[in-house]
Amino acid sequence: MFTGIVQGTAEIIAIEEAEAFRTHVVAMPEALRAGLVPGASVAHNGVCLTVTAIEGERVRFDLMRETLRVTNLGALKVGDRVNIERAARFGDEIGGHAMSGHVIATAGLVDIDEAPDNRRLWFELSHELGRFLFDKGYIGVDGISLTIGEVRQPDAVHGPRFCVNLIPETLARTVLADRKPGDRVNIEIDPQTQAIVETVERVLALRGNES
Repeated sequence: MFTGIVQGTAEIIAIEEAEAFRTHVVAMPEALRAGLVPGASVAHNGVCLTVTAIEGERVRFDLMRETLRVTNLGALKVGDRVNIERAARFGDEIGGHAMSGHVIATAGLVDIDEAPDNRRLWFELSHELGRFLFDKGYIGVDGISLTIGEVRQPDAVHGPRFCVNLIPETLARTVLADRKPGDRVNIEIDPQTQAIVETVERVLALRGNES
């Protein structure tokens, strides 16, 4: 489990490509490596990956076919940075919201509103996932626990859109500071929101069949 509170970023220093398979070698700072062992879970841009080897600051992670298909990790290059969060331990403070590290899709960054002390980012999701978006609801964006500021319903041209507001601390600590319109981010829908929406849909469908 993860909390969506990104602990820092790390640079990808090597990539090994294979058929429908990829290995990332990441230079993790000492503070993020403390107590890290092979087999541990570490979230990269919100994707739960397993440590396969540790050689000093060089930490290796394997990316399977489904990870490459669903997330933005397959588009990364050597020199890119990723958001890093170590798996939560029992007793840790939950500063964000409970996250599984199972990214469900990506969303495109479509607009950025700048202000003196914050930045508003607008994203567009697929129509299928729009039903999970609610004003002031939780969402995971590149592994960051964020609150949805506003939701705009789809129209004939655009899919559902939502915005998040970023404070200077989030911009300083995460890769969202570098995102530009056209970039894609990993999305994890809040599990509780998803469960509630899907339960209500099933109940309404059953009632409709009974009438």
